[in-house]
Amino acid sequence: MRIIRTLANAATLLLFALPLQAAPQPDSDPLASPRWVDMQRMFFRDAEVVFDDRVRVSAPTTAEDALNVPVAIDLGSLQGVEEVLVFADFNPIVKALSYEPGQARANLAFRLKLQQSSPVRAAARTADGRWHVGGTWVNTTGGGCTLPSTGTGSPEWQQRLNEVSARRWPRIDGGTRLRLQIIHPMDTGLAAGIPVFHIDTLDIDTADGRRLMRILPSEPVSENPLFTLDIPPDVLGQGAIRVAGRDNNGNPIRAEIAP
Repeated sequence: MRIIRTLANAATLLLFALPLQAAPQPDSDPLASPRWVDMQRMFFRDAEVVFDDRVRVSAPTTAEDALNVPVAIDLGSLQGVEEVLVFADFNPIVKALSYEPGQARANLAFRLKLQQSSPVRAAARTADGRWHVGGTWVNTTGGGCTLPSTGTGSPEWQQRLNEVSARRWPRIDGGTRLRLQIIHPMDTGLAAGIPVFHIDTLDIDTADGRRLMRILPSEPVSENPLFTLDIPPDVLGQGAIRVAGRDNNGNPIRAEIAP
């Protein structure tokens, strides 16, 4: 009995000594964020993820205004993009927005709120189901997500809520650059006594109904959000652009941008 027990104990020790097989992981995070594994589990689960230099995120190395951090997503030569997700590892609300490029280029510029210094990342899902990830570190004094919007305390935003202003101009390549702004406080719900209130859907279409881009903003997008996108040549012609959407309280957004 002693021999049998000894052999059993030895087998148990050997079992615990064997290395556990790790779950498949992408290449090491180039931004060395301790939260990358959490981000992977939160957004991608079992999908294939690769870090891709073609996914470029431009933002200031140091952001002086944590409420308005400019971010530009440029996917370069990456083809077949069906969805793009933008998130900040250390924000209390991690997801900033997602968008689905239609006939517009799969690039987007906007502004977001940062609570503290954080990697800001873009992940682009291509038709094969693979996520291509790029990003950059942004340093800031923080507090952007827990401060109340300036519009919340002003009666003017109630009169101008979801008002759209826009500008379009020609690009050198023959395409069109579109920049539009929407009056909205974009409250995160993290400031005391102020409920969450943000735009959650924005569709940008041609006058004949072709989708240019669908943008799905989340709470960390900055107040009175400003979006810039590029439209390839021969997509618009001289036609108008239609903007439609809503916020999380069901208030509609409607505008037509003349040629």
